[in-house]
Amino acid sequence: MKKSFPEKTEKELNQLVQSFYRYFCDLLLETIKTLSISKKSMLRHCYFDEDSLALLNRLAEKKQSIILVLGHKGNWEWAGNTFSILCPQQLYVIYHPLSNPFFNQLMYKMRTRFGTKLIAMNDTFKEMVRHKNELTATAFIADQTPQTHNAHWMNFLKQDTPVFLGPEKIATRMKRLVLFVSVQKVKRGYYKIVINEKDIMNPSEYTDGKLTEAHTKRLEEDIILQPETWLWTHRRWKHSRA
Repeated sequence: MKKSFPEKTEKELNQLVQSFYRYFCDLLLETIKTLSISKKSMLRHCYFDEDSLALLNRLAEKKQSIILVLGHKGNWEWAGNTFSILCPQQLYVIYHPLSNPFFNQLMYKMRTRFGTKLIAMNDTFKEMVRHKNELTATAFIADQTPQTHNAHWMNFLKQDTPVFLGPEKIATRMKRLVLFVSVQKVKRGYYKIVINEKDIMNPSEYTDGKLTEAHTKRLEEDIILQPETWLWTHRRWKHSRA
């Protein structure tokens, strides 16, 4: 946090750390609650703004499958549930299977309760091609940490950061629009999902790496507005450029 917000005082940074841990504890409880929460309650606690839902419906009417990119911010798990309840596109979420069978099955159950389907990361392109005739939305949590040998490097939160090019490469090959998804905390236990028209990216309009930089910069803007609601504990900068 010191490197990302060098302008903040020590007191401000300590307050930010405390706010993050309060959010993080809430996030853990909210995640567990996903196992039992009703649809009605889900939509009350995590909802689309009207324009964003209308945008997704317009794309569905045009039979356009899309790619969604978002970060570990707000409550991304609840955002997936709400999407599956309300949107006409079949939601597929790219995930990394856990090594522990019990917790992997628990997370699988949690994420698929409301109709979301999962695709293991290593099978992403193959599965997307297999479902190419469906109306789909494929979601990537795009702020994971890639290995340095196949990463694209850019400045993110004032630090040299490796980022995945996967969503951009797949969008280019499959000619899919990429939509940045903002998950904003409204108040404790409540989140709003926002997708703006300006956050729709056509891969044909970007040179190599620029689409990835565009959606990563949008995430950065979101984090700066609500820094306590991003997952600072996931060691985003554990690798250095060779």
